[in-house]
Parts: sequence; C-alpha cells; structure tokens
Amino acid sequence: MFNGFSWALKLYIAFVLIAISASIFMTFSYAPEHLIQGQMQRIFYIHVTTAVVCYVSFVIVAISGAMYLRSRKSVWDQISRSAAVLGVVFTTIVLLTGCMWGARVWGACWTWDPRLTTTLVLWFVYVGYLMVRGYIDEHDQKRRVAAIVGILGAVIVPVNYLSVFWWRTLHPRSTIVVEGSGGLGPEMLQTLLVTFIGFMLLFVLLLRLQFRLEVVSDEAETLRRPGLLIKRTL
Repeated sequence: MFNGFSWALKLYIAFVLIAISASIFMTFSYAPEHLIQGQMQRIFYIHVTTAVVCYVSFVIVAISGAMYLRSRKSVWDQISRSAAVLGVVFTTIVLLTGCMWGARVWGACWTWDPRLTTTLVLWFVYVGYLMVRGYIDEHDQKRRVAAIVGILGAVIVPVNYLSVFWWRTLHPRSTIVVEGSGGLGPEMLQTLLVTFIGFMLLFVLLLRLQFRLEVVSDEAETLRRPGLLIKRTL
C-alpha cells in the first residue's frame, strides 16, 4: 500500500495516525460531557477544526492562484487544485457536522443563519471552481479562469468568520476563550488543541498526496494532446 513512499513520508503518516488517534481518544474519553448538550457536544471538536482547515485550504487556493497568474508555472495551479479538492471535502464535513449538531441544539438541521449561509456559499464557489475546469477545453485559459475564481472566492472566508460579529446569528462569537468565565474548561481546550493539530497534520498529508495525483493527472493530459501525440509518433 505504501510502496513508493519515502521513509520520511511513511514516518509522517505514522505520526499523523498517532495524532488522530490521540484526538479521538481525548474527544470521547478525556474531555468531559457538556452539562447542557450532553454527548452531542463532542461534535464541536471536529466541527471547529475542520472549519479552520477549510479556511486554510481556500487561502492556499487564492495564494497559489495569484502566484500562477504571476508566473504561469504549472506547480502553482497543481497546488491550487489540490487545496480546492480538500477544501470542498472539509467544507462538506463542516456542513454535515453542523447539521447534526444544530438538529440537537437548535432543533433544526438547517437555518438561514449568516454563518451557515456563507459556509454553503463557500462550498458552491469551490465546487464551481472544480467544475469550471471541466467546461473549458483550452489548457491555459482553464487555469487562468480557475485562478481568478479561486482568488475571488477567498473573499468569502473573512466574511464567513466575521459574520457572527456583523449580523445577529445563532452561532456564538466565541466559546473557546472568554474573559472572566464561560470559555472552555482546561480538558476541553486541550482536546480542541490536540484535535486541531491532528487535523492540520492530516491536511498537510492529504495535500501532499493530492498534489502528487494532480502532477500525474497533468502528465497524462499532456500525453493526450494531439500535437504531442503526432510529434511522438513521428
């Protein structure tokens, strides 16, 4: 299964598995049960950390897209595509865990809450980012258009984060660290930190693997171009 992986990558994978295992253990065994929300509150650790990973993904898409427009180097487009794929995956997890949590806490799986709505908009934008690449045949034009979409879509990230400060929303402004009292207890805060580290390490690993896949995909697409096929035949 891991044939072709360097020892450094194999060691990193083992480290990721340890970190994720530690986060699962702390989520279900170390962190105390919430007094009001009960066991359902444990979704919080996954929900929050995957939301942060989404932000990181889409910022990478925007930065890589800008670097591609500046340099026209394919490596930046490959990084951007890799981050976009993972961003969509993790945004889907955010929406699903939020739906499960909301059904228990708010009594509804979905409401047109500002943060929920902007998260859904983010999901649609980056699904569109991936789809637009399939609708444009011309190689360079496809990359340019996708880069622009990725850059413009990243504007929604700060809007999504600041939505709880700008509008009335069901989401609280902050439940992690609150002056005086009301924030997370030490065990909960430690669990959130370990879960965040685990998911970020997992994200880096998946980004690396997805990047390798995108490189191979580009090489295969290059071989399929008619001009190159004729040249190779001659």
